[in-house]
Amino acid sequence: MWELFKTFFVLGCISFGGPAAHIGYFRATFVDKLAWLNDKEYANFVALSQFLPGPGSSQVGFAIGYHRSGLLGAFLAFLGFTLPSVILMILLVASAGYLTENSVFQSIVHGLKLLAVVVVFDAILVMYKNFCTDKIRIFLCLFTACVLLIWPSLSLQVSVIIFAAVVGFFLLKSDPSEVDEVTSEQIVNPLNLINYTPLVFFFLLLLWIPFLSAEFVVVQLFSDFFQAGSLVFGGGHVVLPLLQNIVGSQVGAEQFLSGYAIAQVVPGPMFTFATYIGYLLLPTQPIVGALVATFAVFLPGFLLLLSCLKHWNSLSKIAGLSASISAVNAAVVGLLISAFYMPVFTESVFNGLDMAMVFIGIYLLKCFKLPIMLLITLFTVAGALLGFANIY
Repeated sequence: MWELFKTFFVLGCISFGGPAAHIGYFRATFVDKLAWLNDKEYANFVALSQFLPGPGSSQVGFAIGYHRSGLLGAFLAFLGFTLPSVILMILLVASAGYLTENSVFQSIVHGLKLLAVVVVFDAILVMYKNFCTDKIRIFLCLFTACVLLIWPSLSLQVSVIIFAAVVGFFLLKSDPSEVDEVTSEQIVNPLNLINYTPLVFFFLLLLWIPFLSAEFVVVQLFSDFFQAGSLVFGGGHVVLPLLQNIVGSQVGAEQFLSGYAIAQVVPGPMFTFATYIGYLLLPTQPIVGALVATFAVFLPGFLLLLSCLKHWNSLSKIAGLSASISAVNAAVVGLLISAFYMPVFTESVFNGLDMAMVFIGIYLLKCFKLPIMLLITLFTVAGALLGFANIY
């Protein structure tokens, strides 16, 4: 258990670059380095996270922890990956964002964002090779990438994934070696496929807690952020307008935008922007407010994930549906390609020097197989040196 927590904690300290980069770091760590799961199992978790509301990359980490050590492992994975970001957000909001105004710190963050470009690029290459194995899957991958690059819409993201699932169901064949025999009774009876306990908790909290919120400020805070987390498809950037509606006039526009800027530069999930807002909304108990808001905004996505995680694993082994999931995996590669361009590449590579550092990183990773931690050290040092030299 300690190894699981420690591994996710380290990833939470260095995972800059947003959800696509997190998926790349997870794959490099848990598939390539530790071999806790294979490429197909990992891709199935990524695909599942695209169907559910909530923080996509954190849901993938939660699923990996569950796969490794059950519910306790899932909780430790969430805690380890999220804790560094939460601590940094609290420190930065308490210090009025001092570090974010420091040029050396900004350069170090920029260097780690460039490493994220390298990691995502490598993940795309490997996943493309594994999941885009014929003309139909290659088409689904490129179709998804092109659609989302031209029209970066959340509704289209869900639509193209559903389209891929339908195409896979009718046009692809399942790999016999990956299909288990499942009886018709198991398929028809939803009790064998869905865990209803998390669903009950989800709807109770969503529908019942608001009636208690008027009596207690902390409960109101929990209710507001739980509802925001229940409505978010597409990751951290999408939660911002929902949180803006929650805070209303309680947090000034300048403070809100400062929090958004801080969320951009800290590692880990962007959903920890809720930490910043919760801190400000409960000034008498700011730490309590930060922790309650953070827990509440993550909880809906995890409850929904628990309700269908076993269901998803069973579906991935049913003939026909296995082919459908295979097609979705190919589409997810296309989704990563679109995310690689925007925002991972466009918000990290600004000039020739940046591009040169990306090329060097790819060369070191692919040709010398340098460990991720060594690459992190190199890019951190490079960013700090460039910051001292005032190049950025």
